[in-house]
Amino acid sequence: MIRTLLVPGLDGSPAPHWQHWWAATDPTAMIVEQHSWSAPMPEAWFTEIAAATLIHPGAVLVGHSLGAIAIANLLSSWPQVKVAGALLVAPADPSRCARIAHFGTVAQHPLGTKVLVAASRNDPWMEQTQARALARSWGAEFVDMGDAGHINVESGHGPWAEGKALRDMLWPPLGRLPRAASVPILADQEALR
Repeated sequence: MIRTLLVPGLDGSPAPHWQHWWAATDPTAMIVEQHSWSAPMPEAWFTEIAAATLIHPGAVLVGHSLGAIAIANLLSSWPQVKVAGALLVAPADPSRCARIAHFGTVAQHPLGTKVLVAASRNDPWMEQTQARALARSWGAEFVDMGDAGHINVESGHGPWAEGKALRDMLWPPLGRLPRAASVPILADQEALR
C-alpha cells in the first residue's frame, strides 16, 4: 500500500536526494514519475500527480521545490483530487527561473486538505516571507526550517528524518492522531514515529 507520493522538482530528485532515499527505503513511498524532469509542462505534471492519487487514494503528497508548487496548483484547480494531506517543502518561485516560468502564478487560496509548508530562511528559490504568505493563503501550517537552504543535497539534507516526522503529522502512523507542528522541529522525534 502506497501512502506517500513523492513529487520532485525541476530535474527530479536523483540519489542522494532525500526523496530518492525515501522511495528507496520506504516500501509505502514512491516517486510520481514525470515524462520530463528537465523540461516540465504543467498540465502533464498535474495529470501524472492526479493519476497517482487515483491509483493510491488517501495518500499524502510530498512535494519539493517545483513539485510543491505543482501540488498546490493541482489541488487548487482540481478539487476532485482527494488526498490525506500535502507536505510542501521548499517551494520554488516559478518567476525565478525561465525553465519553470510557464508554471505561472502560484495558487493563493485554500487547497482543500491538510497542508504543511516547510521552508527555510535562506532558500535561494523563494524568500521565506513569500512561503509564509503562501502557507496562509493555502490554509496551511508553516514550519520554519531555520537556515536550511533549499532543503536538498547541497544544503546537507540526506535521508531527512525530520521530513518523515512532518509527513507523519499528515498521515498518523498506526492510527495515532497527528500532533501540531512545532518550531523549531522536532524535539521529540521518537514520539512522532
